[in-house]
Amino acid sequence: MCGIAGINYAVMRSCDAAETLGRMGRAIEHRGPDAGDQFLCDSIGLRHQRLSILDTSEHGLQPMHSPSGRFVTVYNGEIYNFKALRDDLEAEGVRFSGHSDTEVLLALYERDGQDCLHLLNGMFALAIWDKQDNSLFMARDRLGKKPLYIWREGEKLAFASEIKALLEVPGVQRRLRFDAVKDFFTHQYVPDPKSIFENIEKLAPGHCMHINAAGAVNVRQWWDVSFQTTRNSSDEEIAEELHALVEDSVKLRMVSDVPLGAFLSGGVDSSAVVGFMAKNSTEPVTSCSVGFESEAHDETVHARAVAELFSTDHREFKVSGDVSESLKSVARFFDEPFADPSFLPTFFVSRMARQAVTVALAGDGGDESFAGYAKYGVFERELQWRSHIPGWVQNPVLSLTANWLTGSSTSAVQRASNLFRSLSCRNDTGFFICNSFFRDDLWHQLAKGELAAATQDYDSAENTCHHFNNANSDNPLSQALYTDLKTYLPGDILVKVDRMSMANSLECRAPLLDYRIVEFAASLPMNMKRRDGSSKYILKKSLGKLLPDGILHRKKMGFESPIAQWMRTTLKSTFEQSVFNDKAANRELFEQAPLNMMWKQHQSGSNTFVSELWSIFMFELWWQQYMAS
Repeated sequence: MCGIAGINYAVMRSCDAAETLGRMGRAIEHRGPDAGDQFLCDSIGLRHQRLSILDTSEHGLQPMHSPSGRFVTVYNGEIYNFKALRDDLEAEGVRFSGHSDTEVLLALYERDGQDCLHLLNGMFALAIWDKQDNSLFMARDRLGKKPLYIWREGEKLAFASEIKALLEVPGVQRRLRFDAVKDFFTHQYVPDPKSIFENIEKLAPGHCMHINAAGAVNVRQWWDVSFQTTRNSSDEEIAEELHALVEDSVKLRMVSDVPLGAFLSGGVDSSAVVGFMAKNSTEPVTSCSVGFESEAHDETVHARAVAELFSTDHREFKVSGDVSESLKSVARFFDEPFADPSFLPTFFVSRMARQAVTVALAGDGGDESFAGYAKYGVFERELQWRSHIPGWVQNPVLSLTANWLTGSSTSAVQRASNLFRSLSCRNDTGFFICNSFFRDDLWHQLAKGELAAATQDYDSAENTCHHFNNANSDNPLSQALYTDLKTYLPGDILVKVDRMSMANSLECRAPLLDYRIVEFAASLPMNMKRRDGSSKYILKKSLGKLLPDGILHRKKMGFESPIAQWMRTTLKSTFEQSVFNDKAANRELFEQAPLNMMWKQHQSGSNTFVSELWSIFMFELWWQQYMAS
């Protein structure tokens, strides 16, 4: 795994290009501490930081040139099927000097151009410079496992794996994007393609960008997933096919020239990954788990049972005591405000894993493809209720009732208010409410000044509703799954895993996010995913020969942190010092009276504003790192 960066001729005219590329590389050195090099010509500068995984010799170094010398690439990721692709190329007469997947990528691009993307099974963000045409091609993998940020201003362009590298480029300003600020508080992350800064955007997952010699930019989507049902085989036939597909996806991701292990929570998905690894390994699998002192948030006992079942070399870490210093240091790795509480245990498990391995497999992806999250059950019930509500009741009666209940300090009343608000809406807006962490009415009470003015008429539901209605399906649950594959997965889950693993120079691979599994799941009818109120039906059935019922049907806990408790105890002082000081970001952006009210209610024992307060806290920690100086 690696970090990449680059600048174009317009940037190079206004700075020392070699020195700027060096600073960009050092900013993301944690992504690739093993080597760093760059390529410079009159039109482009490319930088690469290497974490050696495949072909650790000098033959795998980047920037790498194609056999003809026409193309040069910097590339971050892994192509898991590179050996099969290499065999095909060698049969056509192509000769390779090393054994890296980067060489295979360049040979494919030389043969097929942009169409080569469809042959790649892996995770990647890449940039390829064409010396002959003076053009730049950039692409991101189907689901957005690897990041790619792009800054453009006039003729100037720079790109990098992380924003912190772009901030090393002369002329890049840290100007807050106000609609992205509201998006963050709504979702706990900034959704693609926005970033928290003006003029910096993410290349969206499954998209590519081509910039020709004249500077013309063409961005297009090169991959999408269809939710049209195409499989009508029996449960047994589908389960058998899925079992083989998951096992093959795990085996593909076990190819490595460095030590390899796994994250293990004890849930269905990570247990399946570890089980298939154990089945296909001659050595004990190194498994790593993290837990908490709070039993309600601790899954280590379940992970330990799975470790014993598959005889792994198991390691555990318990998060305890004051985590405030860890929060402050870890927040910097995101470059943008990020408030999914599970980032902290993900950091700790990555740090522990890196002590023994360089690559770790994880169980991410099963919930998004097979409807595993509890919110899908909530949404399913709301769909049923909504279908029986007369139009004259749905709106405005339910909407007025929700507004009347809004503002209560009681958690139960707030849940009722959210339910009535959701039932008063269309399906797309209802699903948005299922995914929201900050109510609009509360936002308008808090936001002030320029932030309030800029977001007065902005609706954070736009992005969710766009994807919901763009799904190739008329089934609302399929539309919900498609939406999460386009928003929550790349914006939250994959960002969290990438930044926390890369912060520890660890490569993390997710077999259940193999695009073949994602497409397979999308082609199944919804009753193969949710049946009789249970989630992930066909995935669990497919794993029946691998995992015992106690694992398959254990209630899902989720990888969460006890943040409500922390904010009343070990984090209370840090929260107050960060949020309630004269130089805090919220002094400029938020009204103090409602913020003080929220904090006092939480300290009194109410859990009504946990997500909102946590998001404000995370925004403040980010602000101190990136905006306060």
